[in-house]
Amino acid sequence: MSVFAANSFRNHEQISFHQDRDSGLSAIIAIHNTALGPALGGCRYWSYDNEADALDDVLRLSRGMTYKAALAGLSFGGGKAVIIAPKNTTPHEAKSPDLLKAFGRFVYSLNGRYITAEDVGTCPADMEVVHRVTPHVAGISDGGAGDGDPSPATAYGVFQGLRSAVRAKMGRDDLQGVHVAVQGLGHVGGYLAKYLADAGAKLTVADLDTERLAWAKDELAAEVVEAEAIYDVAADVFAPNAMGAILNDQTIPRLKVGVVAGSANNQLAEDRHGAALADHGILYAPDYVINAGGIINISHEGRAYDRDEAMAHCARIGDTLLEIFHRAGVEQRPTNEVADQMAEERIATHSTADEERRLSTVNA
Repeated sequence: MSVFAANSFRNHEQISFHQDRDSGLSAIIAIHNTALGPALGGCRYWSYDNEADALDDVLRLSRGMTYKAALAGLSFGGGKAVIIAPKNTTPHEAKSPDLLKAFGRFVYSLNGRYITAEDVGTCPADMEVVHRVTPHVAGISDGGAGDGDPSPATAYGVFQGLRSAVRAKMGRDDLQGVHVAVQGLGHVGGYLAKYLADAGAKLTVADLDTERLAWAKDELAAEVVEAEAIYDVAADVFAPNAMGAILNDQTIPRLKVGVVAGSANNQLAEDRHGAALADHGILYAPDYVINAGGIINISHEGRAYDRDEAMAHCARIGDTLLEIFHRAGVEQRPTNEVADQMAEERIATHSTADEERRLSTVNA
């Protein structure tokens, strides 16, 4: 398996592989860029078809974290971890404390260059176990230093971003009667659906969990459809909140919406699918921009944590998206390309300033 030839390799600073036979841990940590600060990103526990898929996932996710932190105005770089789950298991099956501690030692070995947190297949309780062996863990409830579960903050940021996308596409300042097709009612998708229902949106939902579907139907008056049918729902907004690569050559032509705005990472199967969405007249809210609420909330952790201040910061995701939408319209470019460029501009500006400070110190 060639790392440098991997499709998703984009000048990553460091990629580390680790196995622990006693616990069964097989994990990869990818650090994409630390120009703005230590790499921060969650740990995903997933059963991949092969190691190449796991590598591709961690490379794409870590690059997205770099851009996410940059456009959220945070002093963090981008990183990500994946733990390769055994075959024929689900992400929600129990992970042994020994495996999580072995992962924590892996994180600790990187000397603070990477800070881990929860992601798909892991939870705050898992991170508490990891935290026993390394201080480099975010998103845990540590003596009142934060919220613990970042999912509500992520959902709140997505909600604010979705409102901005509706404003840009439909010219509306409210969501009353706006039809949203919600894919996935997990940690983030469930909170998002509740925000949307409270704002008066009409919901059509899909999920593999029948209990979640029953909750959405009973509590949110949502219409329920089969998982695959969600792509064919005629709605105003499609909100993907499950796994990535769901916007591709097969699904994009099926969409009957004006906006795509959801919390899932790596929604575009390939970068070119951002242009495909634009060609279909669909306004795309770049995933790493709209789902930055969790990392924003984490950035506020500390003894002086103020939830209201953190949520106000999350709400500014909507302003960032409006800037991206405006620039994309003026430049006639896909929104994902514009977002990438804006993130790279901030990183380059910061790197240039750092180099100038270094040279002034050397020449003093």
